Amino acid sequence: MANPASYRPRTGEIPTNPGVYRFRDQHGRVIYVGKAKSLRSRLNSYFANPAGLLPKTYAMVYAASSVEWTVVNSELESLQLEYTWIKEFKPRFNVVFRDDKTYPYLAVTVGEKYPRVQVMRGDKKKGTRYFGPYTAGAIRETMDTLLRVFPVRSCSAGVFKRAEASGRPCLLGYIDKCSAPCVGRISPEDHRALADDFCAFMGGEAKRFISRLEKQMAEAVAELDYERAARLRDDITAMRKVFERNAVVLAEDTDADVFALHEDELEAAVQVFHVRGGRIRGQRGWVVEKVEDFTTPDLVEHLLQQVYGEDGDSHGRLPREVLVPVAPSNLDELTQWLSGIRGAKVDVRVPQRGDKAALMSTVRENAEHALKLHKTRRAGDLTVRSQALQELQEALDLPVPLLRIECFDVSHVQGTNVVASMVVVEDGLPKKSDYRKFSVTGPAAADDTAAMHDVLTRRFRHYLQDKSAQVDEAALTGEAAGPEQQQGQVKESSLLDTTTPAPRAKFAYPPNLVVVDGGKPQVNAAARALADLGIDDVYVVGLAKRLEEVWLPDSDFPVILPRTSQGLYLLQRIRDEAHRFAISFHRQKRGKAMTVSALDGVPGLGASKRKALLAHFGSVKSVKAASAEELSEAKGIGPALASAIVNHFAPDGPEAAAVPAINMTTGEIIET
Repeated sequence: MANPASYRPRTGEIPTNPGVYRFRDQHGRVIYVGKAKSLRSRLNSYFANPAGLLPKTYAMVYAASSVEWTVVNSELESLQLEYTWIKEFKPRFNVVFRDDKTYPYLAVTVGEKYPRVQVMRGDKKKGTRYFGPYTAGAIRETMDTLLRVFPVRSCSAGVFKRAEASGRPCLLGYIDKCSAPCVGRISPEDHRALADDFCAFMGGEAKRFISRLEKQMAEAVAELDYERAARLRDDITAMRKVFERNAVVLAEDTDADVFALHEDELEAAVQVFHVRGGRIRGQRGWVVEKVEDFTTPDLVEHLLQQVYGEDGDSHGRLPREVLVPVAPSNLDELTQWLSGIRGAKVDVRVPQRGDKAALMSTVRENAEHALKLHKTRRAGDLTVRSQALQELQEALDLPVPLLRIECFDVSHVQGTNVVASMVVVEDGLPKKSDYRKFSVTGPAAADDTAAMHDVLTRRFRHYLQDKSAQVDEAALTGEAAGPEQQQGQVKESSLLDTTTPAPRAKFAYPPNLVVVDGGKPQVNAAARALADLGIDDVYVVGLAKRLEEVWLPDSDFPVILPRTSQGLYLLQRIRDEAHRFAISFHRQKRGKAMTVSALDGVPGLGASKRKALLAHFGSVKSVKAASAEELSEAKGIGPALASAIVNHFAPDGPEAAAVPAINMTTGEIIET
C-alpha cells in the first residue's frame, strides 16, 4: 500500500475550478472517480488527515498511487464527464447501487429482424425495450394474456431456426399465440408493427387499443359477424385484465418515477415505484454501502445518475416527473442532464402534499422494510455470523469465544415507569426464550447509571443463587449416596419419577460478554455491579449511539470498529433489539399505569369478576354504593367476596386512605 504523502500533489498545483478527478493504483487502473466544484478543496480533504476518513475512503487513498484531474467549464460538464468515466472504468471504490431483489422484466428485442417477447433478468442489453420490473408470477400471467392479443414471436433463436427449416410452426403458432413469422404467415413489417403495438400497450397506451377493439367489435356486430365479435370481446377482456391489474394511484396522465430511501450510518436502501398512466407499473429496489461520507442529497444524485444513465439513454424509460425524498446535489445541472437524455423536459422535485406525497410515504415504507430484510438475511448467514463473532472477539482482545452475549437497555420517560430489558444472543442468533424484563423502582430509578447497576446486580444475583442451589443439591446428593451408588450402581428408587420436569433455572449460565446501551458511565456502572458480586469472568462493553463507539470499563478512550465491520453490525443489531424490547415493556407498563381502577385493590377480585361487576352495575360509583346483597346478584360474586368489597369501600376501609389514580397523559383524576 502506498503512502498518500508519496503522491500528494502540491496545493498550489491543484486548480480551484470545477472538474473531475481520478485515483489510480500502482498498475494504472482507475479505482475511484469523483467530481468537485473546487478541485483544490476536494483533493486536499483526502490528504489533510487520512486517519479521519471513512474506512473505505481510507482504503482507497492507501490503495492509490497517483491522482489526476480534468478541469471543465461548468458543473453540468463535470456531471457528464464523471458519469462517462464511471461507466468506462467501472472503479471499484465508487458507490454502486445493487438490486436487493432479482425482479424479472418483460423485454422486447426490437433490434432483431423479428422482435421477440421474453422474460429477462440481469444486465440490460442494447436494442431491447424493458417493461417492469414485475414479480415472477405476475409477469408470466401478463405475457400469457397479451400474446393472444399481440401474437408476437416468443421462441428462442434455436426453435425459430428449426421451425423455419422444417416449414412447420411450433405449438404457439398452432394455438394462435404466435403469428408464426418463421413460416411466412406474417411479413417482417407487419410483425414489427405488432411488436410496436405490444410496446405501446405496455408503455401506457392501453386505452387507445381497447377503444379501437371496442369500435371493431361494434362493427362486427353490425355486420352480423358474431364469431369475430366474440374474438374481439375476449381480446378486450384480456387487455382490461392486464390494464386493471395495477392500482390507480395518481391522475391518468401522470408518468413519474417515485424514489424514497431509508438509511443508517452504514447502508441505505432505495425503492422506486414506476408510475405510468397513473398506475404503478413496476417496483425496483437497491441496497448500497456508503463508501464516502455522502449526505442524502449526494446519494440521490448518484442514484439518478446510475439509474437513468444506464436505462434512460438506450431504452427511453425516463418519465416526465422524477419525485425524490430530498432535492439532489446540483439540482439544476442534474435536471438539465436528464432532460438531454430524455429529449424533453424532466421535472425533478420533492412532493410536499397530496396524492404524490402520500405515495412517497408508501415507497419510503417499502425502503424501510427492504433495509430490515437485508440486515436480517445477512444476520442469518452462518459464515457472516461466525465472522462477526470472531471480529468482535479480536477487536475487544477477549481470551474466550463469544458463545453467549447479553445486552441491557434502560427505558423511561422523564424518570417515570423506569424499565430495563435483557436480550440474549447465542452463536450470533437471538434466543428469545432467555429474554428478561425488569421494573426499576426506588433509588435505582434516579438515573440511567443507577438503574443499570441495579439491573445487572439483580440479574447476576439470580445467577449466583441458581449456581449455589445447584452446588448444594449436588453436595446433598453426594452425601446421601451410598458406596454402591458412588461406584455407579444406581438404586431403582432413584429412577422412579420420570414425569416431573426438573425446575427451570431463572438464568441458565452467565454470558461471555455483557453489552450495555450507553457510553462510559453506563459501562462503569455495569462493571461495578459485577465487581460487587465477585464476578470476574464476564466481560463488559458499551455501545454509544452517537458515533457507535465501543467503550470498555475504566478506559479513557473508546474502541472504534470499522463502519463496515461485521462485529459492529452484530453489536448494533443486539443493541437495537434490546432497545425495542425495553420500549415495548415501557409502553405496556405506562399504559397500565394510565388505567388504574379503584377495584384493583379489592382482595380476591380478579379481572373477570371486575368485568362482571362493571357489566352488572355500569360504573365503579354504583359498585361502591351497592350493599352486600346487591353485590351478590352479580355473576361470580359470592357472599364472602361481596362483604370484602363492602369493607374495602367502607369509610374506614383501605380505599378511604388510598391516593386517587391519575391519568398520566392528561393529569386528570380517574373516577373511583
